[in-house]
Amino acid sequence: MLEIKENMKEQIDIKSIKTLGQLKESGYKSISIKDELRNNLRTKISNKEKTFTGIHGYENTVIPELERAILSRHNINLLGLRGQAKTRLARQMITLLDEWIPVIEGSEINDDPFHPISRYASNLIQEKGEDTPITWVHRSDRFAEKLATPDVTVADIIGDVDPIKAANLKLSYADDRVIHFGMIPRANRCIFVINELPDLQARIQVALFNILQEGDIQIRGFKLRLPLDIQFVFTANPEDYTNRGSIVTPLKDRIGSQILTHYPETIEIAKTITQQEAKLDTRQADLVYVPDLAKDLLEQISFEARESEFIDHKSGISARMSITAYENLLSTAEYRVLRSGEDKTILRLSDFVGVIPAITGKVELVYEGEQEGAASVAHSLISDAIKTLFEDYFPKIEKLQKEEYQDPYQDLVNWFFEESGFELLEDITDKEYKEKLDAITPLKDLIKKYQPEAKSEDLYFMMEFLLWGLVEYKKLSKYRLSEGFRFNDLYGSYISEL
Repeated sequence: MLEIKENMKEQIDIKSIKTLGQLKESGYKSISIKDELRNNLRTKISNKEKTFTGIHGYENTVIPELERAILSRHNINLLGLRGQAKTRLARQMITLLDEWIPVIEGSEINDDPFHPISRYASNLIQEKGEDTPITWVHRSDRFAEKLATPDVTVADIIGDVDPIKAANLKLSYADDRVIHFGMIPRANRCIFVINELPDLQARIQVALFNILQEGDIQIRGFKLRLPLDIQFVFTANPEDYTNRGSIVTPLKDRIGSQILTHYPETIEIAKTITQQEAKLDTRQADLVYVPDLAKDLLEQISFEARESEFIDHKSGISARMSITAYENLLSTAEYRVLRSGEDKTILRLSDFVGVIPAITGKVELVYEGEQEGAASVAHSLISDAIKTLFEDYFPKIEKLQKEEYQDPYQDLVNWFFEESGFELLEDITDKEYKEKLDAITPLKDLIKKYQPEAKSEDLYFMMEFLLWGLVEYKKLSKYRLSEGFRFNDLYGSYISEL
């Protein structure tokens, strides 16, 4: 909120400025927090600096809109489904604040030395004048956040009469010095975020009217005007408008910009987010090799979930689902390796069974999904993801085949017809796993033909992926065993039993 003259920046040590008189001599000038954000954003844009880091997929959509809202000095509402980085965007706005600002020492509400608004600060300046002590607040301390819940009261966020203070100071309840300030006044000259705004009771939202419009607060019957200087950022989920509450119209009208967030639009963006956010033990990363196809498959599960008829789309599929699923996936492979005593392993497609808990805990099912069961829906999402990606790597499987059609998978299907059953157990070593897959000669031939440039480390995952894909397209059958999977041809084993 304070701007120092350019020619003074390198000459002045802010920590040496301890009084109001010294502050005046230094050449500082007060500005509002919205102007402070605007000025620093203008500088970053002019210098081609990145404003918001670590937030992917918003470069051409959300971030430009947010920057325009800041340039317009607007209070902002970030509207979007869960897991769309709304809170992270708000938290990163502190990077647009000045590094340090001066406040009246002892002030509860960060009084600006040049424009005090509390009785305490005004009295102190009147008493000490140029010797009024000041202190410095770093921008990291200028961020306040409140999750809107039904139990939030006006006293929590704005303030109320404090009887203990009145007794200690021997003051009447009619004296404004007995007021205990809530979170919003204490966030004066700060960024204040209210998450899940529709969850805030309507009467509490009404209490925000004056703060947003006039910049002042009203507590009980006091004739108190505090022209607060706050940058408000609200977050809201569209689902909340119908399921739990709504933003009252007059409050919505007072919010300058409403910005719509969204989920990653491509698998590449989703992968970048997951790799950035997943909390992995370094030993896991060294222990388990994850093929690129496995990463794509993991992200495709979330894309399938957002289209699934069993899942409530209004609730959304958080990006946290992919993140926790990735953590579970590596832990599943790690668990297998620790039991086998090996030093390293390659991720297997059968390890994806381990991501089921991450999926079931992150999706809201509609009635049909509840009937199916959460675990069954999760298995279906994995199957759908395999089917969707299959044609990116191997020839399309035609349902209706012409006479001249040469089925590229016929030799592989014939191999399973001649075998009594092929099993991939979870506790086998990597050596045994590779030997089992290598034994299927037509499988190796298909990989060489259609994925000749695949990395050697990815080959075995791709071979297993091909088997699972043929199952999804009804070329093979797959049975869940207690410790793994068995693959058969679709009808041959039944016929042979007859």
